Amino acid sequence: MALVDSVVRVSVPATSANLGPGFDALGLALSMRDRLTACVLPAGLVVEVSGVGADTVPRDSSHLVVRCINRALEELGEDPVGLPQSERGLKLTCDNVIPHARGLGSSSAAIVAGLALGRGLVVGGDLLMSDDRLFELAAEIEGHPDNVAPAAYGGFVIAGHEGDAFYAVSSPVDPSISAVVFVPSTPVETKVARGLLPATVPHADAAANAGRAALLVAALAGQPSHLLNGTRDWLHQEYREPAMPESLALVRTLRADGYAAIVSGAGPTVLAFATSRTERQALVSRTPEGWVSYPLEVDHDGVVVS
Repeated sequence: MALVDSVVRVSVPATSANLGPGFDALGLALSMRDRLTACVLPAGLVVEVSGVGADTVPRDSSHLVVRCINRALEELGEDPVGLPQSERGLKLTCDNVIPHARGLGSSSAAIVAGLALGRGLVVGGDLLMSDDRLFELAAEIEGHPDNVAPAAYGGFVIAGHEGDAFYAVSSPVDPSISAVVFVPSTPVETKVARGLLPATVPHADAAANAGRAALLVAALAGQPSHLLNGTRDWLHQEYREPAMPESLALVRTLRADGYAAIVSGAGPTVLAFATSRTERQALVSRTPEGWVSYPLEVDHDGVVVS
């Protein structure tokens, strides 16, 4: 095998996981994309970042995308690039749009993008590493599949693991459904949000959540009138309120007015579903002061490589 001598380009969507009751299981790709390029150099490592994270992300081999490029190369039997001991270098450019530490899957996007870039840098890499294997590697790196699955495949995905094996099953989304995400200025790290969750929950809450998650799948597939009931959660959102009180207050306010609003992923972003342009515009008008709102479509493409 050999590495290509051209630039590989990748774009990958933002994602929203959980969607209310689907804790660590449901994920949706959204029409907000990071765009990255990579090429092999004779030696060294160049990391250029613009947009989100330009002032904070590392520029060395600890960069998550660089690590995932090399994980893909390892999987394909190639030596790493861009490391001090590497025989070949790497130039990586990242044009980031997905907010960091806001519950929109920025780390999952980086993982999927890095693996796709690494696969693309190998001649015939797309024949040697299937999309399903790329997803499995991404889930192993991330530790759970709910965000990496829609980032890889696009659309609405039900994901999980059975023993050491991960699975992802795509499910349809009614074409009338879109979303508005409300992004606050203050981040919340996923590990902080997870640290607030209890070790056990009442059986009645777990049963109620299972029913609502099933209802949400049906609502997204073609019965959007059930989105409000289908997004009710008992397992995680309220436990996380101490880390994001403004987010939970916004969720409650929007739901009281009939909007299917949830905490996106581990938060603090709030996502609300819309089924018409009028409804989406009305949601945007509800953006709290100091927050930024983005009206988004469901992304059906997942990671795209050229």
